[in-house]
Amino acid sequence: MALYGAIEAGGTKFVCAVAAGPDDIRDTATFPTTTPAETLEAVCGYFAGYQQKTGDKIDSIGVACFGPVDMNKASDKYGYITCTPKPGWQDTDVVGSLNSKFGVPVGFDTDVNAAAYGEYLWGAGKGLGVVLYLTVGTGIGGGLCINGKPLHGLMHPEMGHVIMQQDKTKDPFECACPYHDSCLEGLASGKAVDLRWGVHASELADDHPAWEIEADYLAQGVMDYILTVSPEKIIIGGGLMHKDLLYKMVREKVRQKLNGYVNVPAITEDIENYIVSPGLGTKSGICGAIGLAIDVIS
Repeated sequence: MALYGAIEAGGTKFVCAVAAGPDDIRDTATFPTTTPAETLEAVCGYFAGYQQKTGDKIDSIGVACFGPVDMNKASDKYGYITCTPKPGWQDTDVVGSLNSKFGVPVGFDTDVNAAAYGEYLWGAGKGLGVVLYLTVGTGIGGGLCINGKPLHGLMHPEMGHVIMQQDKTKDPFECACPYHDSCLEGLASGKAVDLRWGVHASELADDHPAWEIEADYLAQGVMDYILTVSPEKIIIGGGLMHKDLLYKMVREKVRQKLNGYVNVPAITEDIENYIVSPGLGTKSGICGAIGLAIDVIS
């Protein structure tokens, strides 16, 4: 039986697992995201230690990585984190570091593409043709799985940076994105919520005006995705979505904003089963990484 290493590489923490499959996770570990050298050394040490302790060999590794990243296999920088705003992580060779240490195939994709893939394989999007996964946390990102394949192109989807309509009479907040002045991530990420209100989002009551603003921006983004890529399921995860009331608010606002233009039962009659929470709970990313590791040797 093949054994896979899986890494959900986030801007705050790296979650690592050794698994024979999504239902057979043998071991896990979590490391804070500090410097590239320190973090990757901890990750490599974990997998090396597991192999030494158990005598089992890891056959491949899958990485679900924060980005932006270089996904072009013909590029000299394939497998690198590129122009990320994460200090110190620009131009970090993630795949090369793992290859040089373990000499096994490494599957590599963005964290959100991998989460979409995990949900397609084993979660809320299982078997569907077009599955969109949106994460709303410290940042905002989106991944798309089409006919069982995560979407790549010129680079990879950057759905958190679609431009929003911002009514500054209602929300005078200055966008938190260093690249854009009114993008979804800059206006609706956890970082933006914290900066806008001066407290962590978890401290805001359910009736706080923050959630109406948050739901409106998320609904704008979701409407854009519906109109451009026509997903069969929209799965929204991430730390900010632990505020369950957001799902209902976003669904209602999406339907209002579409205004009957997309006249399909999934939206007009059954939107509760169209815009949903992750079927894999908090494991979408790590399961997607397992899927990447399986694919790279199958």
